[in-house]
Amino acid sequence: MKHVYLSTPSTEFQNEYLSFYREWVDSGEEMIPWVISKDPSDFQGMVQSLLDAENGDDLPDGWVPASTYWLMDEEQQVIGAVNIRHRLTDDLRNAGGHIGYGIRPSERRKGYATQLLALSLEKAKELGIERVLVVCDETNTGSEKTIRNNGGIQDTNYTEENGNVVLRFWIHV
Repeated sequence: MKHVYLSTPSTEFQNEYLSFYREWVDSGEEMIPWVISKDPSDFQGMVQSLLDAENGDDLPDGWVPASTYWLMDEEQQVIGAVNIRHRLTDDLRNAGGHIGYGIRPSERRKGYATQLLALSLEKAKELGIERVLVVCDETNTGSEKTIRNNGGIQDTNYTEENGNVVLRFWIHV
């Protein structure tokens, strides 16, 4: 496995991010975390919106400040992305959690998700979040394993209106 690190979104990595984005779109899978579904056609504007969200600027009603990072390797390939919400709303407490993360399809099952979550927990601690809520769908056994590998203690499940069961885990950082 390659050495990886978290990077703040930057226009410097436009080509690498667009490769990541296109691979995910071509896979036809749901884009997780949600921030990677942002249209990158105005790349500078997209990056600025991510940076603004970290400061709580121009957020839609009911949204909380959130920090986004890209998981990158030594070649500056974007391997994954994470969105760290600075606090929880009732909806996030039920089904969103503090941290949403995803690994590009071609790099899965290599241990990167576990590393991404571990690095994200360090960032959450820097933000002053001592108890982090991380969630996944009941059917996502890979994510459940990743959360448990990072010390996740299961809490009560949440069932969404459509019947989807969300597993909820707390991690002390």
